[in-house]
Amino acid sequence: MKIAVVTDSTSYLTPRELTDNDIRVVPIPVIIDGKVYQEGVDITTEDFYANMHTFKSFPSTSQPPVGEMIEFYNKLGDEGYDAVISIHLASTISGFYNSLEKMRELVTNIKLIPYDSQITVRLMGYLAIEAARMAKAGHSVEEILARLDELRATMGEYFIVDDLQNLVRGGRLSNASAFIGSVLRIKPILTFNEKHEIVAFEKVRSSKKAIARVEQLFAKAQAEIKYPLRAIIVQGNNLDAAQAWKIKLQQKYPDMPIDITYFGPVIGTHLGDKSLALAWLKDIDKAYK
Repeated sequence: MKIAVVTDSTSYLTPRELTDNDIRVVPIPVIIDGKVYQEGVDITTEDFYANMHTFKSFPSTSQPPVGEMIEFYNKLGDEGYDAVISIHLASTISGFYNSLEKMRELVTNIKLIPYDSQITVRLMGYLAIEAARMAKAGHSVEEILARLDELRATMGEYFIVDDLQNLVRGGRLSNASAFIGSVLRIKPILTFNEKHEIVAFEKVRSSKKAIARVEQLFAKAQAEIKYPLRAIIVQGNNLDAAQAWKIKLQQKYPDMPIDITYFGPVIGTHLGDKSLALAWLKDIDKAYK
């Protein structure tokens, strides 16, 4: 069986990674002042952050049109693929995965298998890379999905944001949490809970203390597992802070691969400017050798 692998633009994989692994990307729309942009196609991350404070209205995100998606998948069938594993951002923060589930019977030229990453950004990107590697090696759909489930269970992530208002206005967090954040001038630490929803985990008084607390949480998680981890620092227009954090973490974990990646326009719409995150998962380059 010939299996295609698809993800969406919030995986923020590099062009080289997409080409080397034959991964297809579906752009997620972001709407700014009434105009629809396709993430990674006609709006760059740099342009988004450079202009976000001049937007006349709060940006929003949407889903790719159903008709275009049906055509997209059926075209993969025309290319000789028998099945497509389509890996997308958490169903708790986007309706895209649920839309694909409803679309299954409308895709007639290929077997569509939507997969809920229960997360987003580079963590989801590594799921896509592993799925593509396994598909290329001739593994079955069942084997690939089992591996994705295993990898997904190793993921952890904590976010540090400057302001909760973006998440609140986008419907991703409660108004009560945003109000407390505004009044106390705190740096909220957010995470995904057991239901894969974004929640306020702790409220810390400064960025420095928030970073130190996230490091503690990561150290605890790292100490409790028995497989190699890969760490990922994610930044939203905050590269200097991310680079400084990487140097600090690399000194503490010299043998651990640590990536720096970014929150693009779609995720940046909800997290706002100057966000940071530390994420991790089982290292796919070491864990299965």
